[in-house]
Amino acid sequence: MQVTVVCEISGLRKSFRTLRRGPVVAVDGLDLVVHRGEVHGFLGPNGCGKTTTLRALLGLVRADAGIMRVFGEPLPERLPHVVNRVGAIVEAPNFFGNFTGFQTLRLLASSVGIPDARVHEVLEIVGLRDRARQNVKAYSLGMRQRLAVASALLKKPELLILDEPANGLDPAGIREMRELMQSLAANGVTVLVSSHLLGEVEQLCDTVTIVSRGRRVHTGKVADVIASQSTGDVRVLVADPEAALPVLAEAGLEAHRVNEHIVVPRMNDPAFVTRTLGEKDIWVSELVQLKPDLETVFLQLTGTAPVAGRYPQVDDSVRVPPPPLPVSAPVAETITVTPESGGPA
Repeated sequence: MQVTVVCEISGLRKSFRTLRRGPVVAVDGLDLVVHRGEVHGFLGPNGCGKTTTLRALLGLVRADAGIMRVFGEPLPERLPHVVNRVGAIVEAPNFFGNFTGFQTLRLLASSVGIPDARVHEVLEIVGLRDRARQNVKAYSLGMRQRLAVASALLKKPELLILDEPANGLDPAGIREMRELMQSLAANGVTVLVSSHLLGEVEQLCDTVTIVSRGRRVHTGKVADVIASQSTGDVRVLVADPEAALPVLAEAGLEAHRVNEHIVVPRMNDPAFVTRTLGEKDIWVSELVQLKPDLETVFLQLTGTAPVAGRYPQVDDSVRVPPPPLPVSAPVAETITVTPESGGPA
């Protein structure tokens, strides 16, 4: 029987010790479920524990408590048995600038016995075939990101984990990364992507998990998550908003003006607004029921506000007694190239 749940986390907890603040909780009882064949968005303000969760899942940090499973196998105990089915990028990779894209991937592939044919395949998949003989130092940021994805695809993973894959990219690079992830999902790869670009997540993902302060606050299909936070607000356009406001207030409606429109919150019967104003010879030329987007829902659920295009860090400092630690977790196999001083010729 084929496993339909690819990744499952329950009650994950991770704290760190700091000299100035003492123990700090990064992940506090987090739950996460990712099903086979979907693109799952992992969302939350900066500092809410997303990267820590992904690193714990890959065996790169040791969790204090909780249950983790990938392909039905318990982690970290069975991580060596599933690591070849998982590709991941959780930190910006470093590449030798004087190596070509092909040489970079060939070096990584040869280190684990992957044939050159697969190198050509992943270069085609990420759209770098025509630039494969160019030095990496001449690559744009978007091309370097695609090269990183190519390195994660060498093992033909069934689960691909990406932490902020579009971070720092321009609009064209963001679109390329979105199309790449959609293509991978269409070819059967399950994708777990952490991102703060909520408009992109809304276009890309099938399902999402939203976290705040180390805990899950909502999960489900993107459309269902958005619909769950709909307030029923309506936007009304009339010739004279100042005349309409007291009429609506007299009818018991909490209306307020937004630019040239009037917004009436929590309106279950929009036609009531039209009738109320019409009785006073104030005619409605437009009435639209407002529907939130994923960004609005995110702000409502996490209590954050956008600053300079990104969400501010949430203070996760919670002092706790030092918990007992389990047996050391094995570290996931990773394929990395770290240039030494000067790098090879």
